[in-house]
Amino acid sequence: MDVSGTGGLTDDRVLLGRTSTAERVADILRTRIAEGYFPPGARLSEESIGGALGVSRNTLREAFRLLTHERLLVHELNRGVFVRVLAVEDVDDIYRTRRLVECAVVRGLGQPPFAVEALAAAVAEGEAAARADDWTGVSTANIHFHRELVALAGSARTDELMRGVLAELRLAFHVVDDPRALHEPYLRRNREILDALRAGERASAERLLARYLDDSRARVAAACARAVDDPAAPAG
Repeated sequence: MDVSGTGGLTDDRVLLGRTSTAERVADILRTRIAEGYFPPGARLSEESIGGALGVSRNTLREAFRLLTHERLLVHELNRGVFVRVLAVEDVDDIYRTRRLVECAVVRGLGQPPFAVEALAAAVAEGEAAARADDWTGVSTANIHFHRELVALAGSARTDELMRGVLAELRLAFHVVDDPRALHEPYLRRNREILDALRAGERASAERLLARYLDDSRARVAAACARAVDDPAAPAG
């Protein structure tokens, strides 16, 4: 087979702009979901979002398709597109993935010193939000902490994987009826992991992280189970 020619690719040039735009829109919406602007169960309006971003309906629908593939959105026939509501099984799978990836990142850091400046900034961000009694802000800072922890691997593929996983995790946080009770203990534990990495104690940091993730999984899964049992209960 002769693959040396263009094979009609010139005709597909228009798809490059459209696809890259859809990916950029998906990235914006993914970030908004991760930051908590679109809660689970929220309907995403094509008209409102397309108008705000200045993109076509086709581009927006492609972005929705990408995020549906990432399990952040669901399409309901004749109803529209909604932010996904997680089940307990989803939470367990998210934390299983996090444990595999995050612990492996810490284990594979190599020799100290480690570049923990961005990690330290995320810890400071969380502590400042706590002083302001802003527990949504603490939750966001916690997401930033784990994103920067994974970024220590220096892998664009791992960063991309964890962006989606952490955005899904934020969906679970929305069903917690007491966000302070969930997030406050992890302010101290984030700092402990940071201090261990600053001291070059990679094995200690990994042990702290593994226990952290196991405890967090149990808390968030319990909150999701209560939300399933009592869907009328208030969400955080």
